[in-house]
Amino acid sequence: MRITTKGRYAVTALLDLAIHERLGPVPLADISEYQGISLSYLEQLFAKLRRHGLVKGTRGPHGGYRLARSAEQISVAEIISAVDENMDTTKCSGQGDCQDGERCLTHDLWTKLSSQIHQFLRGISLADLVDQPKVQERAHEQDLNGRRGLHNRRNAA
Repeated sequence: MRITTKGRYAVTALLDLAIHERLGPVPLADISEYQGISLSYLEQLFAKLRRHGLVKGTRGPHGGYRLARSAEQISVAEIISAVDENMDTTKCSGQGDCQDGERCLTHDLWTKLSSQIHQFLRGISLADLVDQPKVQERAHEQDLNGRRGLHNRRNAA
């Protein structure tokens, strides 16, 4: 199993949103700039996240995105699943036809591993990530390097 860029970026973007949403709706352009994720890619991800009820958008000059639920209620597994990421470690996508149409010898091992990974990620909320000291440290560095100024200028307009 490998979580692709899509899953990693979705988790990173929602973590950024959770950290900064106290300032109001967060524009995708801010997330793009501070997380180094292409704006067009974020737009695609947020369309999926919105459809899955994880974010809600506000249009207009002070628009942007907010979490649709509290950070405590959104798990990492839910974010990854919302952007169509597969957390399955089996070669056969769980179908049991891994080896020439038959179940391979290690099918149950990989199925159990997939279940453990999903359970682990389901047990981690955005709030858990926000509360990590290293995350707070990095967010503070980003704020000092311009985000707070950009957001304040936008809200003052």
